[in-house]
Amino acid sequence: MSSIGTGYDLSASQFSPDGRVFQVEYAQKAIENSGTAIGLRGKNGVVFAMEKLVTSKLYEPGANRRLFGIDRHIGMAVGGLLADARQIVETSRKESSNYRAEYGGDVPLRYLTDRVAGYIHAYTLYSAVRPFGCAVILGSQEPTGPSMYMIDPSGVYYGYKGCAIGKAKQAAKTEMEKLEFSNMNIRELVKEAAKIIYMVHDEVKDKAFELELSWVGEDTNGLHQRVPDDIFAEAETFAKNSLKEDSDSEIDES
Repeated sequence: MSSIGTGYDLSASQFSPDGRVFQVEYAQKAIENSGTAIGLRGKNGVVFAMEKLVTSKLYEPGANRRLFGIDRHIGMAVGGLLADARQIVETSRKESSNYRAEYGGDVPLRYLTDRVAGYIHAYTLYSAVRPFGCAVILGSQEPTGPSMYMIDPSGVYYGYKGCAIGKAKQAAKTEMEKLEFSNMNIRELVKEAAKIIYMVHDEVKDKAFELELSWVGEDTNGLHQRVPDDIFAEAETFAKNSLKEDSDSEIDES
């Protein structure tokens, strides 16, 4: 009974006999139904990339973005239920604003991540609420260098050089492991991020998608910004050409 969650998945405050909280596991499944989001941390900044799935041709281009600015020096990529993620974005912005009002400076990313992770974790403790069906990637350029964290629905967070969330996270991680992050600047990482998103996109199940790119680093003077149109177009062209080259090489080998 406990292996399939029967009777033990009605509340986030209840453990199964084998020590699992099924509501949290179901929340993690919700993330796997959304497009893939990745974060890459190079030697001089952080790049975010998002595969935003377009389920209807009637949608306005650029609607329902999944890359957000939290503070002038912090960006966030989200995967999972967008409405849940917007609540996390709003909470993160309030925490950042409160820190500036109290201490008169930019909030350290580690401090913000810890506060937001505690907020997310609180929603796994009570039967009156449910866990957030989303995971978030936070990145910043700080005086000590770039930093990046990922928080999952249980409230656990880790620091990363490269991380992925969403339906193709495993394929994206496989591609990331081939990169030498410590030797790459953010302009190189933008191209690699676009390439990874195009490579892991499933054209059979999800035909249409919009690529979103943002960055924060020395090239942006420490500010989180959307990637400029010319660099975006260059990265997208690089990604498409790389994909075409891989397809051609597979045909030649066969």
